[in-house]
Amino acid sequence: MPSAPETHRLTIGPVARDLPLMSVGSGIRIAVLNILGDTELVETAATLLAGRLAAFEYDALVTPEAKSIPLAHALSVRTNQPYVVLRKSWKGYMGDALKATTHSITTGTEQTLYLDAKDRALVEGRRVVLVDDVISTGSTLDGMQQVMDAARATVVARAAICTEGDDPGDAVALAHLPLFADQG
Repeated sequence: MPSAPETHRLTIGPVARDLPLMSVGSGIRIAVLNILGDTELVETAATLLAGRLAAFEYDALVTPEAKSIPLAHALSVRTNQPYVVLRKSWKGYMGDALKATTHSITTGTEQTLYLDAKDRALVEGRRVVLVDDVISTGSTLDGMQQVMDAARATVVARAAICTEGDDPGDAVALAHLPLFADQG
């Protein structure tokens, strides 16, 4: 009989989840938070983050495709601010999109973030909050920051359900996930 996978317990308000540990190379495992389809966790996190973001003045929320979209949507509903999704592939209808390249710890690959030309007006010259599900190495945030710089937007806060790793920085977050030694 196979043994149960190792997990890490995450608690956000009254909601608890056992997150599976996944090896990402270099002798490190991470606790994988996948909020897609987890309405209870997303709604709870959005309510708590909206309260913490009330201390900031901003005009829009900006999130990368795809796992953090439900969080950005729920935050948008609570804060009455629009949200913009930075896409990971360019489509013809996106027009003259702004872009930046980043490296994801979860996928282990380079990815490009694109700001659709139609969404530029929502962020250009405005104050924005960068939103992600988990902030780990900061590489996705760096890519998002580059796109916002190109749009002449001012990033006033970085928000996530969780930070991860050694240096959580100045992110507005609800919990911190440690890194784990790889058993392999």
